[in-house]
Amino acid sequence: MNRLAHIVNPVLVNPSSDLFVAQPITFETMRVARDFCLGHVDVELFSAQYPEDHPVVPTGFHRTPDLEQSVLDYGQFQRHRKLPLLKDILDRLFQATSADYLIYTNVDIALLPHFYAAIDQFIRAGHDAFVVNRRTIAAKYAGLEQIPLMYADVGQPHRGWDCFVFRRDAYPGYNLGTICVGAPHVGLALIANLVAHASSFREMRFEHLTFHIGDDRSWRRGSYTDYAEHNSQEALRILADLEERHGAFDRSSPPGAFLLKTRTLGPLYKLWMRYAGLPLGLRRSLEGLQR
Repeated sequence: MNRLAHIVNPVLVNPSSDLFVAQPITFETMRVARDFCLGHVDVELFSAQYPEDHPVVPTGFHRTPDLEQSVLDYGQFQRHRKLPLLKDILDRLFQATSADYLIYTNVDIALLPHFYAAIDQFIRAGHDAFVVNRRTIAAKYAGLEQIPLMYADVGQPHRGWDCFVFRRDAYPGYNLGTICVGAPHVGLALIANLVAHASSFREMRFEHLTFHIGDDRSWRRGSYTDYAEHNSQEALRILADLEERHGAFDRSSPPGAFLLKTRTLGPLYKLWMRYAGLPLGLRRSLEGLQR
């Protein structure tokens, strides 16, 4: 029986935040998915949090030691956002469990009931690292009682990376620098490590296994661009280190495609990533570079 350990980063937020609605749904769907596969897959649920976030740590989750630092310790930013380092979260998961496979998802990513059962099947098929891209469902949902309707909403595929599965024994070789959650390129940094250390990596782009309510992309707001720039520079350093240690990324892989676009288009690609407002035809041309 495969053992899976899954961690999220609960955050105490005010009612105006999207997470106020999303987090309880995430936690409940994680519990449902764990119970769905009882007797077939061993699943442990964990949280990594700051001391002030204790009130929202969900019941049934193992609370790892409180986070002690944030990205604010590694740069100067216009607005104060206590964003945790991804490495600190995953280090706590690695230290807390001996499970065969580790899972990290953003705290606003909810699961379908068969999520862990499907992960187990992917592992049995020989994949030792993979990402599961979410589906975006309607923004109208707001309560736990609507979870059955959320399950039924197939939604639309989303190309962002927010769910990662990888072997625990590969993790000590990962380089995550000071990349922080809650800003762009955090997924790129983690997926690059998955690709570099896996013998069989796969990106699940269309499977109906996770979902996100709406798609407001609040991280694109101009007041947070310095966090995006921090993560962008860290991601480039991480990718360069991984290429030096493991060889060049294949251009068809997500990190390889990113490096190709960055090296080919330079500032133009950074603008496209930041604003995503270029004409559809040009956008498709840029995306075609990865093929």
